[in-house]
Amino acid sequence: MRIVVPQLLAAILALISGFSAEVAEAAELKVLCSGAMRGVLQQLAPVFEKSSGNKLIIEYATAGKVEEKVAANDAIDVAILTKPRAEKLVHAAKLVGGTTTGVARVPIGLAVKKGSPHPDISSVEAFKRTLLGAKSIAYVDPASGGTSGIYLAQALEKLGIAAELKAKIHLVSPLAGQGSPRVGEVVERGEAEIGIQPISELMEVAGIDVVGALPADLQSPDLVYVAGSPAASEQPLAAKALIDFLAGPSAAPVYKANGMEPDNRPTTSG
Repeated sequence: MRIVVPQLLAAILALISGFSAEVAEAAELKVLCSGAMRGVLQQLAPVFEKSSGNKLIIEYATAGKVEEKVAANDAIDVAILTKPRAEKLVHAAKLVGGTTTGVARVPIGLAVKKGSPHPDISSVEAFKRTLLGAKSIAYVDPASGGTSGIYLAQALEKLGIAAELKAKIHLVSPLAGQGSPRVGEVVERGEAEIGIQPISELMEVAGIDVVGALPADLQSPDLVYVAGSPAASEQPLAAKALIDFLAGPSAAPVYKANGMEPDNRPTTSG
């Protein structure tokens, strides 16, 4: 016993030492993020990197593309996408349910070229009149997988004005290397009189004025964003640390500054 115990103790100490060194080593996290969260993540990423020592490799895409890549087991450590899509991935065992947490709710807004008159969008009827009177209207192409574009196409049908607006709708898809569509840039270039997209994305474009959020009755219930770690992640501990950071109180002022409402609630566990 006097020989075995010291050997066993030495082996345990070596194991603990090795584990500690591994945990302490900086991780490189691959993050795939929906476009509506781009502005926020660009501000929060350097803070997380500095406080954790970890490095973030971030790619942006529509929520539909994020879901597609997670479902295909792409090498992703943290995915940020809309809640319904996240729940589908949890049920399919592609996202780890215990990691998924709501981070923010994003309203859809309307923008015009900087300096242009601000149209009335104070009610559903006023919004309809504004669209019917506009020369051209831009929003995200539903075929790109953008949540706001899919929702708006359905909303215009429900409002009974889709047919009247068809000739002046400008559908916006991501440009090469862009990742997610920027409706505000189309308005800034004068290619559309009005642009409609999540406010956080419109706020990224300097040459436009964000008139405000659409009426509450026209807001999408799906634009709640969730961060979660895919089952295929090889950095689960570091990934969970980033998710906790994004849902933590220190991130809340950044969400608010970008036109969002913090929504840091756990989501379905599968």
